[in-house]
Amino acid sequence: MSLFSWLPTGASEAEVRSEVWSLGVRHRGEPLEGALSELKAGGLSSERAQLLQACVRKLKQARSG
Repeated sequence: MSLFSWLPTGASEAEVRSEVWSLGVRHRGEPLEGALSELKAGGLSSERAQLLQACVRKLKQARSG
């Protein structure tokens, strides 16, 4: 058993794709800006914050590559 095996594994790829789509709908086609604004607003559960952070990483990767 590794030292960090008790940590949550984070969002799955399918959860991230689904949330990116939802962010795009909620934020008029701007999922990255939407995720960043939701993170900035605060008041999120740790699971929700992790999901949004995963979305930001995914969207920044897509934008740069």
